[in-house]
Amino acid sequence: MPHHGVHHDTTPGGTMGFINDAKANVAATEARKARERGQAVLVYKFIEANTNSKSTAPMTGMADQIQAVEQQGWRLDQMAAAEGKAMTGERVALVCLFRAV
Repeated sequence: MPHHGVHHDTTPGGTMGFINDAKANVAATEARKARERGQAVLVYKFIEANTNSKSTAPMTGMADQIQAVEQQGWRLDQMAAAEGKAMTGERVALVCLFRAV
């Protein structure tokens, strides 16, 4: 089947929303810089705002960002979660410890 110059996204999970995509790009850049500096451990804080803690649901934005870091040669080793309230609503922070692979 001819492609006709159309690029198809073959990454797992398909396309991301603009904000999550931007956050994932920042996370990937920081992860790459840490590898270039020779770091063996990377601790990264991800924040997801306006979450509804009363319901269970996929945290797609978090998953996209974690995958972006892992694609730079890191593996998630440990994770801690914290919830808080801000003037803009509820927030969840994940502090993730990645190890170089």
